[in-house]
Amino acid sequence: MDLLTYPFMQRALLAAVLVGITAPAIGLYLVQRRQALMGDGIGHVAMTGVGLGFLLSTSPVWMATAVSVLGSVLMELIRWYGRTRGDIALAMLFYGGMAGGVMFINLAPGGSNANLTSYLFGSLSTVSSSDVVAICLLAAFVVLVTLGLRRQMFAVSQDEEFARVTGLPVRALNLLTAVTAAVTVTVAMRVVGLLLVSALMVVPVAAAQQLARSFAATFAIAVAIGVTVALGGTVTSYYQDVPPGATIVLLTIAAFLVLTALATPLARRRARAASLQRPAADPAERAIPAGRASADEVGV
Repeated sequence: MDLLTYPFMQRALLAAVLVGITAPAIGLYLVQRRQALMGDGIGHVAMTGVGLGFLLSTSPVWMATAVSVLGSVLMELIRWYGRTRGDIALAMLFYGGMAGGVMFINLAPGGSNANLTSYLFGSLSTVSSSDVVAICLLAAFVVLVTLGLRRQMFAVSQDEEFARVTGLPVRALNLLTAVTAAVTVTVAMRVVGLLLVSALMVVPVAAAQQLARSFAATFAIAVAIGVTVALGGTVTSYYQDVPPGATIVLLTIAAFLVLTALATPLARRRARAASLQRPAADPAERAIPAGRASADEVGV
């Protein structure tokens, strides 16, 4: 394959693999928490970090990481304490992040809105060696958190009150989930773009849920889909000269539609088989509520 002879494509493909792993890995917990659009909000805030990076002549990736982490912490604080005006505060945070990015990059020497394009929608040719180093380090953090603390994060994502009763540090885990999501956004912005990264965090998970019946299987299938579409979109972008971020997202949606079409008859067949094999329940047994499923039972 001739594309592997170009250093910029080698860097882009490596970044695509890391994005394909990290985005669905943290996206699974966000979907369970019903915070599917959190990545989109963090992407808006990260624009301020990109603009500051240009203004201060520092790495936009690391600056975006710092700003998005701060923004994710603010989002969690608003979620805890801003019960009545929380939506307004979040809207100001998101749109303020976008406006700050545009303002700072225009104040930077030689800066213009054109510099933001590769960060908003992704670009293969602009992934530098320093970007790859930053992406590798940040991706390692995301993988360690999402796998190393999977039981605790799963428990909090399913039921915060139950997790609190069992003694888990719910607020600390919520903050860690938000920070990990912020790091994932900056990992993906060079390939997918800040405005499209949320799709790669959510849609592979939704697609995997069409087939999988346990948490572990959903995690594995979602990551497999993420890596496949990220690589496929990157290669397609090279040969067809189309935007990588948009291509990856469209491939992700196509994968969701295909898996949904395949899963529908399978689910009906499973339900029919289960109804035939299930014995008639005794009235006394129906009165007993089902116990809460543990992490082991769902394959965590």
